This record gives sequence, structure tokens and C-alpha cells, in this order.
Amino acid sequence: MTKQARLFAIKEIIATKQIGSQDGLRRELKKRGCSVTQATLSRDMKELGVSRIVSTAGGHYAMQAPVEVQALRPLVNAEVLAIDANEGLIVVHTLPGCANTVGEFIDVQKHPDVIGTVAGDNTLLIIPGSQRRTKHVLQFLKNKLIEGQE
Repeated sequence: MTKQARLFAIKEIIATKQIGSQDGLRRELKKRGCSVTQATLSRDMKELGVSRIVSTAGGHYAMQAPVEVQALRPLVNAEVLAIDANEGLIVVHTLPGCANTVGEFIDVQKHPDVIGTVAGDNTLLIIPGSQRRTKHVLQFLKNKLIEGQE
């Protein structure tokens, strides 16, 4: 496996699974046919900007948001007007022309319970991974978009 393919696999694994250790990540890579040493994996993770996030559910690895995204946070917070949800979908209402920017901001967060976003001009549809996780995603969005929390 080439380095680029390995880096892509690392990003994909971290985006789709909650990996709590480098050894766990090495096992996942091995399943994909990539044997890697701990030292190489550590360098790859540093290059990709992977960091360990600790929450009440335990710790796991995640991609750090680029510095540009952090700089956009105040702008994105100002663009959001309201967030509505039903049992399975979430809609973010934005200022005219701002839904794409807010959608990109959400996408780069790589939240494991968000399948994707679809942006119009002033409306953004967020699709949670399951109905039972909708409330969790809704709280995440309120924290990020309205309250501006990390």
C-alpha cells in the first residue's frame, strides 16, 4: 500500500469508527491489507493532524479541524438563524447565500453521527446516521453553530 493510500485509509477509518488507541488503528489498517509499524503510524497521524478527543463515552481519535475552519467559526455562528428538527432530519436556516458555508463547516467537523449535508441557498439539510441519534446531532449542532462551543 502506498503512503497516500495508507493516509486515506487512516482518515477513512477515523471518520467512520471510534478508534481509541494506535493499536486499534493498526488492527483496522491490517484488515485493509496494510501492515504498519507504530512509529510510522504515529508519524502519519501527526502529518494528518489526528488528535485524541476525550468525552464522557471515553477517548477516540479524530481529525483536527483546519485553522481556517476555526477562523470561520464566528462568521458561521452569525450566519445561522435557526435550527429545526423532526424525528430523523435536521434543517438549519441561514442568511441568504450562506447555507453552503455552514454546510462545509459542519462537514469538516466529521461528526460520526452525521451522514452528510445538502445545502440550498438559505437552508441546510443535515442527515443523521439514525433516528435515535438525531437528538445527539441536534445538540452537537446547537453547540457548534449557535453557542460557538468546541
